[in-house]
Amino acid sequence: MIVLRNVTLRRGAKVLLDGVSATINPGEKVGLVGRNGAGKSTLFALLAGSLHEDGGDFSLPAQWQLAQVAQHMPETDEPATDFVLGGDVRLMALREQLAQAERSGDGMAIAHAHSDMADAGEHDAVPRAQALILGLGFRPEELERPVNSFSGGWRMRLQLARALMCPSDLLLLDEPTNHLDLDALVWLEGWLQRYAGTMVVISHDREFLDAVTDVTLHIENQRLTRYGSNYSGFELLRAQQMEQQQAAFSKQKEKIAHLQKFIDRFKAKASKARQAQSRVKALERMEKIAPLLADAEFTFEFKEPANLPNPMLAITDASFGYAGDGEDDAAAQPKVILRNVNRSVLAGQRIGILGANGQGKSTLVKTIARTMRPLAGKITEGKGLAIGYFAQQELDVLRPQDTPLEHMTRLARELGSSPARPDREQDLRNFLGQFLFNGDMVKQSVGSMSGGEKARLVLAMIVWQRPNLLLLDEPTNHLDLATREALAMALNEFEGTVMLVSHDRALLRSVCDEFWLVGRGGIAPFDGDLDDYQKYLLEEARRIRDEARTRGKAAAAAPARAPAAPAPAAEPLRGNAQEQRQLGAQQRQQLASRLKPLKKERDAAEARIAALETEKAQLEGRLATSLTPADIAEGGRRLKAVAEELEQLEERWLALSGEIEAAESAPG
Repeated sequence: MIVLRNVTLRRGAKVLLDGVSATINPGEKVGLVGRNGAGKSTLFALLAGSLHEDGGDFSLPAQWQLAQVAQHMPETDEPATDFVLGGDVRLMALREQLAQAERSGDGMAIAHAHSDMADAGEHDAVPRAQALILGLGFRPEELERPVNSFSGGWRMRLQLARALMCPSDLLLLDEPTNHLDLDALVWLEGWLQRYAGTMVVISHDREFLDAVTDVTLHIENQRLTRYGSNYSGFELLRAQQMEQQQAAFSKQKEKIAHLQKFIDRFKAKASKARQAQSRVKALERMEKIAPLLADAEFTFEFKEPANLPNPMLAITDASFGYAGDGEDDAAAQPKVILRNVNRSVLAGQRIGILGANGQGKSTLVKTIARTMRPLAGKITEGKGLAIGYFAQQELDVLRPQDTPLEHMTRLARELGSSPARPDREQDLRNFLGQFLFNGDMVKQSVGSMSGGEKARLVLAMIVWQRPNLLLLDEPTNHLDLATREALAMALNEFEGTVMLVSHDRALLRSVCDEFWLVGRGGIAPFDGDLDDYQKYLLEEARRIRDEARTRGKAAAAAPARAPAAPAPAAEPLRGNAQEQRQLGAQQRQQLASRLKPLKKERDAAEARIAALETEKAQLEGRLATSLTPADIAEGGRRLKAVAEELEQLEERWLALSGEIEAAESAPG
């Protein structure tokens, strides 16, 4: 077992852990949590043997084999399969022993080496390595591609696969999900759940921690506390402890009252059903985490949008991708990723964008954010559309050489001064202080900042812009858990529209009411929740494996055929499994055709309801002012007509929604 007794750890003169004690038993899966800078990475370094304790005693079984993800970017032209295979250090050592024995002609040593290699799994080493690579999202044709031909995020996936390839007693994982999409994340969870050794993982993804850990070590105020549960269990226990310690959470209670008022007012209205449901989710989360937020680094909120155009935007017959910019003909051809896209984004929608890496999620978001142009078709923006864009790579919107104050000064100058957005330097400093940029930090270059600091600066700039449409592309990559909770709260209170790309399922569940699925060259609504999406991913993985297995059998059988004549086109696969798939596809197509007019009518009703609500609010505001008797009478008649039409439309919307849900849930 791993034992810490009165251990003290320092970074320079700063004490991170002071006289802490803890035990990790063999086979336990431990989540290491705490604020950024609390000492998680330092404790990791102690476990990895790259740092020694400054006081106390630390012990780790000497015979344990350690595996961890190398943090440097691999630079090699080695094929991906060979690179990952190299993670099995025992097998690599045995291969070298065999090579030495063969060079010396030592028959006995050769025999021993072959025996040891068989025990080490030589016979299935390559399939195991390739299973790891494919599980993390690579395509079969990429198995032999050189490592340095991949982008940075994919190379870090190969580093992760290399660490998983190593037979180990102790596995250390520091933010393993940062470069993964949901597909790879679901696969990794399954792999880690089957891992037989001891594991310690640092992660800011609460659902990932819940899925793969059974013990939580929490670092706070130089103390290390062990909880015998996953992250949700730890969070509940800690919240209970803090509630006992702290008597009042007035700010949180005010927010709870505000959300409850919205829910009570709108929960029975079809046109506000989604927004009300979002507030219900926010209320449920807030009641659990109010104590944690009280102790969080900061909380913030998005300003109320100046207006809410409806629809926000309409995408018509659009193709998204990259325009060719090379000199040769191949490079000059545009690369189309998504085609024939027809979608509308309405006021108040909260859309989660799902899909594997490389399918076009970021391309879609960048195009809506105006940083790329559609290759075909058009995007029609509503009048007054104001976009707040969080890029997956923060430096896409930040200037490394500039300071936070320079960023804010330039933004304030572009947007212009107003009572809501004063542009005096002291006002900008005060605003940055709300996002923890205090003192000299406002004059620090962005390029020297941590990922979390850059993310907070981007959030500050978005809040200042007062957007009505938020485009968020992996906003949580560098945020700790408390800041993620604050972001979720801010998004749930935001009155505008949200389009969110994230592998953080807790954030998606908390914020989004509907999902779009990006894949196979198009965009379609995903009728289900995240649990349904995970089932869909498993089915897709099974389908891809079946296709690969079929291709492999066909390739193996090909040499046995007589090469007399050109081979005819392959007959479609026969058999019960394929017939079932074909039948299922036909049924889904028939269902989609039957539901299309119903969904079109429902969408039209939603748009009309939103327009009538806007008109109703304007009429009510006008009637509250001084008007002539004739104007009052005319306004009253129109308000009555609007209210009656709203009631009829809401009833029709509910009927349509019930009919659609009944059809979609019907068996067969």
